[in-house]
Amino acid sequence: MNVSRRALLAASASAGVAGGLGAGGSASAADGGRRLRTGFERLAADGYALLDGQKVGVVTNPTGVTRDVQHIVDVMHVDERVDLKAVFGPEHGFRGTAQAGGSEGRYDDPATGLPVYDTYLKSGQALADVFTASGVDTIVFDIQDAGARFYTYIWTLYDCMEAAQLAGKRFVVLDRPNPVTGRNAYGPIMHKEFATFVGRREISQAHGMTVTELARLFNGEYLAHPVELATVTMTGWKRRDFYDASGLPWVPPSPNMPTPDTALVYSGTCLFEGTNLSEGRGTTRPFELLGAEGVDRKWAAAANELALPGVHFREAYFAPTFSKFQGKTIGGVQIHVDDRDAFDPVRTGIGLLVTAKSAWSGFAWRPDNWIDKLTGSTQVRTMIDAGASTDEVVAGWQSELNAFRAVRRRYLTYK
Repeated sequence: MNVSRRALLAASASAGVAGGLGAGGSASAADGGRRLRTGFERLAADGYALLDGQKVGVVTNPTGVTRDVQHIVDVMHVDERVDLKAVFGPEHGFRGTAQAGGSEGRYDDPATGLPVYDTYLKSGQALADVFTASGVDTIVFDIQDAGARFYTYIWTLYDCMEAAQLAGKRFVVLDRPNPVTGRNAYGPIMHKEFATFVGRREISQAHGMTVTELARLFNGEYLAHPVELATVTMTGWKRRDFYDASGLPWVPPSPNMPTPDTALVYSGTCLFEGTNLSEGRGTTRPFELLGAEGVDRKWAAAANELALPGVHFREAYFAPTFSKFQGKTIGGVQIHVDDRDAFDPVRTGIGLLVTAKSAWSGFAWRPDNWIDKLTGSTQVRTMIDAGASTDEVVAGWQSELNAFRAVRRRYLTYK
């Protein structure tokens, strides 16, 4: 690309991003005078001053877009104010072509010519070596999270922060909304001996934080050697806000997170990955549809009898196109959240596990006890096996949750 062409594209891209900022400007009446500006929008509006003089690499995926759905890599690549040298792809890949448990590997991006490095399942010195080989000085992280401990992008964040410190690189985190609000933390705390890529450190199952808040928490509490960290927060976001208040487009963060409704239930119903029931993969409503062969209307009836706040359950039948029970018609429930302010996804997930076990004789945990990795200890599994009620299981983690909430509070940025 010649210089004049590059400059022309940069001017066009910058104009598109600036339009999303309101340029010192006015917000629409529809949002009550408040307009959300993402970390990237604020970075761009400041002329990328935070990246001045740096060779830059970006950890991102398809969610790293502007308000008018230009990818930030494409925007920065044509902007001469940014010396963009590399991209780092997480699980599912930079352009999002891989399914769960996969990535895109090492390749050159056809759209930009930039080298794309694979971070998936790399950590520590191995990931630090990738950063060193890329030749960058500063690593920028911009990925939309889903708000659950076992959603792997926050552990990509953690691993990349740790590796950046090992490689002597600076780390910048650009913020985006927690799509299910940041009002509170819910669920059991992970115990260190159960650490995996679905939970590296001792945080709650639904953490109620944004990625910049998590980055500050990781740096302050968990990394043995803190990284040189800068964060670019949002403006116009409140902790009570669900994703639809943001005015931002929703790009699926992973193939089975198609809508913000999915994220709303995910931190509870993903627990069904640890059972022999389908968690709805291979349907148009993953994590909202749950079921198995032999399940009938008794499960929905039992779940409704719990009178869980903000949610009802419908008897449902479906045939997954892939994953568990592929091509078979199975029975189960569909989750209908009718009051999302009252809804507690983790309590709901536990209630569904308890009632599934009592209503269906075929219920079983995955043989590898994956449920313990998802919940962070043996407590949930053993209590349910012992016949504990939903309230008893939830009560079992409250003291640890309260301790985490006290730590979490020190790192909260937004009101």
